Amino acid sequence: MFQNRAEALALALPAAVFATLVFLLPVAILLSEGFRAGGGGWTLSAYADFFSQTLNCTVFLRSFRLGLEVTAVSAIIGYAAAFAIVNLPANGKGRMIGLVTLPLMISPVARTYAWIVILGRTGIVNQAITGLGLSAEPLRLLFTETAVFIGLLQLFLPLMILSLISALENMPRDAIPAARVLGANWFQVFWKVVLPLTREGLVIGGTLVFTGSLTAYITPAVLGGSKVLMLETLMYQQVSVANNFVSASVIAFILIVMSFAANILLKRLATARNRR
Repeated sequence: MFQNRAEALALALPAAVFATLVFLLPVAILLSEGFRAGGGGWTLSAYADFFSQTLNCTVFLRSFRLGLEVTAVSAIIGYAAAFAIVNLPANGKGRMIGLVTLPLMISPVARTYAWIVILGRTGIVNQAITGLGLSAEPLRLLFTETAVFIGLLQLFLPLMILSLISALENMPRDAIPAARVLGANWFQVFWKVVLPLTREGLVIGGTLVFTGSLTAYITPAVLGGSKVLMLETLMYQQVSVANNFVSASVIAFILIVMSFAANILLKRLATARNRR
């Protein structure tokens, strides 16, 4: 397409310069705040101070655990939904994919505030519970880890389903019938045939869901509030309330490292599983 490599690099140079000035450079400056000492040197004392506080460790472990839980449940539901959609006729498949994609077109703010109507003290769930006599008083469903988990799951589940649909569409059609003919049960078919052949979709979907769960702000802030702090809500507090940019830089670096680590780990697990 290009006569030489220099032409291709020259065309890509404006975009590279723009991305460096607008994105990479500000992020690098922000992250460097966590490694600067008071005298101008470089140190890890900010990270030691961050993890020395019990609240910060609790928030870190909660964010990591909820990210893993949302990713695992999304994978389970995503495989079931993707299998059902892939096996539909062409017309039905298009409609279902449209329904899965539809929530992504709605603002996360609106989708999150809808859960207040559902999980509030006068919401649909509590009205059903009190109406059936299961509880004399409304339950506290908002500002709990369960509410944050449900909100994050609803927010990022479509990304997992779409990734797995794409992976299943590229899987050979005769793979599952061949495994069944050879005597494999459905668990063996999934574990030894479907999972290795769709590992790329699982890696992409898992990375999107995990990193999205870690970095989402609106959903934890609205459904969790100050009672269920996550790393991103804690970072907002450090910047807007405490004016502590060093601590916010530490949290931002932790989020970036966790996101990259999740992608690398998922790729390693998928590669190791495929080799076996």
